Amino acid sequence: MLLKKLAFATALTLVAFTVSAQAQEPRRGGTIRFTAPYGASFVSNDSHVSNQIQDEIYGYALHGMLFRWDSNTGKPEPELVESFSTSADGLTHTLKLREAYFHNGRKLSADDVIWSFTRLVDGSKSYPGARHVSRIKGGAEVREGKAKEISGLKKIDDRTIEMTMTDAVDPGFLFFSAPTAILPAKEAQEADFFNKPIGLGPFKFVEHVPGSRMVFERWEKYYKAGKPYADKLVISPMGEAAARDVAFRNKEIDVSILGSTQYVAYKADPNLSKGILEVAEVFTRNMGMNPEFKPFSDKRVRQAINHAIDSELIIKRLVRDKAYRAVSWLPLSSPAFDKGAKPYAFDPDKAKKLLTEAGYPDGFEFEWTATPNESWGIPIVEATIPMLAKVGIKVKVKPVETSALGGVVAKGDFQAYIWSNTSGPDPLTSLKCFHSATPRSSCNYTGFKNPAYDKVLDDAAAEKDAAKKLELLKKANALLQDEAPVWFFNYNKAVLAYQPWLHGLQANATELALQRYEDLWVDATSPAAK
Repeated sequence: MLLKKLAFATALTLVAFTVSAQAQEPRRGGTIRFTAPYGASFVSNDSHVSNQIQDEIYGYALHGMLFRWDSNTGKPEPELVESFSTSADGLTHTLKLREAYFHNGRKLSADDVIWSFTRLVDGSKSYPGARHVSRIKGGAEVREGKAKEISGLKKIDDRTIEMTMTDAVDPGFLFFSAPTAILPAKEAQEADFFNKPIGLGPFKFVEHVPGSRMVFERWEKYYKAGKPYADKLVISPMGEAAARDVAFRNKEIDVSILGSTQYVAYKADPNLSKGILEVAEVFTRNMGMNPEFKPFSDKRVRQAINHAIDSELIIKRLVRDKAYRAVSWLPLSSPAFDKGAKPYAFDPDKAKKLLTEAGYPDGFEFEWTATPNESWGIPIVEATIPMLAKVGIKVKVKPVETSALGGVVAKGDFQAYIWSNTSGPDPLTSLKCFHSATPRSSCNYTGFKNPAYDKVLDDAAAEKDAAKKLELLKKANALLQDEAPVWFFNYNKAVLAYQPWLHGLQANATELALQRYEDLWVDATSPAAK
């Protein structure tokens, strides 16, 4: 019933936006003033490097990907791919590239795609997109240093590629995000390229002032005729909720992602409440536990953590109900979510019993790496400290900047972390983050290894029957809940505040902060309309 309500609510939001968009014709010109709300800076000008949504926010302006996420249908659709066909066994896809131009005027070719994907699986690097490219036959061999070319990725001609996958996955679910962006093969190898990067996106790079802004201007040869609408795009990193609030109220920015405190305040304001977009995102907030830290190597300890924390109380009091209680890894909107599954019960006595059985009757102490983020950072950790103390577990908080968290986790330099990680839209791709063959640098952040889990997931990947595949995915998700590599906290309800002059926003469930800038426009009432 909850899933139906969420779907209905999202549908109403989309209908409302459609009506709004039809009320006025898109206007050319002006500046869109966007925010990157998850840190005080960007990690890099290289979109392949970062596993942070913070950097993907600018990646959607600068780059083109093979596919794009269609928020209206909830499915991927071709972007740089003009058309494609699939073999009878579902493994081989023939992709026809559209005519598109890099920001230096050079035409996209199949060589650029092959070079970009080969770069992503360079085993000497830790590119997050490697986990997706490794689903192409031969990708894992390149990553492991056993081959130099991806055997399943072949150039047919300058605009045609043959892509053979390891399992029957829709490549659209793998190659729609900025970490899989297509870079210009020759130019990207030049020494100064990433100081002034070029891409295939709707806006071309102008400047990056670290900690202040990234500026772009319209790319006139963008493949979509008449787009983008805006002349200029400015993306300002603003990790502090209070700073975003002041800037939004002063009409200095056009959008602001709201935390739980602001969500309550904006809903209560008769004017601000008119510009709120909500969506149930495919993100799972969690505390990841490193099994290399001895207590966390025992499943009973990890289960005890889940029983010791009153997640529902924290969601109600601190998160202000701007979230849904997590059951396992897959979110409510996932087709493989088991509606009959129950979350871990808040049960301190059971937690104590499990700790005693694991050999920790007096508990233990651990270090918890956390950012200042109010929804999944230090404030949440502080709320759990007295709960964990009641079962004998002591917490030492290790603060880090939001922009540094991804690097810390990818290196395994933690005992525990708290984060918000994508858990969709494709359930198989999401669950593969816990497969033992997936490196920590890609998305197996806890270093989870379980042969039984691997087998169920491998069986699901090989299964051709859709119904049987779904049941195997549900089984894998249930097994993951039992193994508890993380504390399953909540699924995010994302909320974005927008100014009345900004039009074209999408209810993007894969991450609300990621918008298609080519579709956005500002009307004449915007302070930056000229």
